Formats: sequence, structure tokens, C-alpha cells
Amino acid sequence: MPSDRVTVTLPREVVLAMDREEPNRSRFVLRAVTRELDRRQIDRLEQSLRNPHPETLGLNESGFASWAAGLADDVSDLVAPGAGEPVRWSADRGWVGAKS
Repeated sequence: MPSDRVTVTLPREVVLAMDREEPNRSRFVLRAVTRELDRRQIDRLEQSLRNPHPETLGLNESGFASWAAGLADDVSDLVAPGAGEPVRWSADRGWVGAKS
């Protein structure tokens, strides 16, 4: 991924605390900024869910049953049951093959 140089000014105490935690300042700042961007995106999503757009209110009221009734009767060509690979969740590695 291409990088851009950014200059920021921080209080000395913050820089000293950052240096105690991570010798690579750029990595530390990247992680902090990425975490903050993710948090803000989640905040916007939660706000959107609390205040849905008026055009989507009808979808919510119609419910799942109404939506499912509009699906095609034969959807067997949309799923290939034998094509997937079994997986399991590993707390330290995330999703891994079931045989791992």
C-alpha cells in the first residue's frame, strides 16, 4: 500500500508514553488512527440504524416473511452445497479449516 508522510504535533508526555509502548511510532499512530476510523464508522452505522431513512421504513414493516415470499421458488442453482470448505473459529487465529 502506498504511504504518505504526515506531520503531527503531540504533547511531549504523549510521545514519551507512546515510545514506551511501541518503538515504531508510525506503526503506533497507524493502529490508533485505524482504530478511531473504525469506531467512527460504527458510530455512523449505529446512528443510521437509530434514524433510518424514510424510504427504508416500509421494508422494516413488511418483515422477513413478506420478503421471502417474493423469492423465486427454485433457487437450487444458487447454492452448491458440496463446494464449500468446513471451517471453525479459533480464538487465536480466526476462521481456520476444520481439519486444522
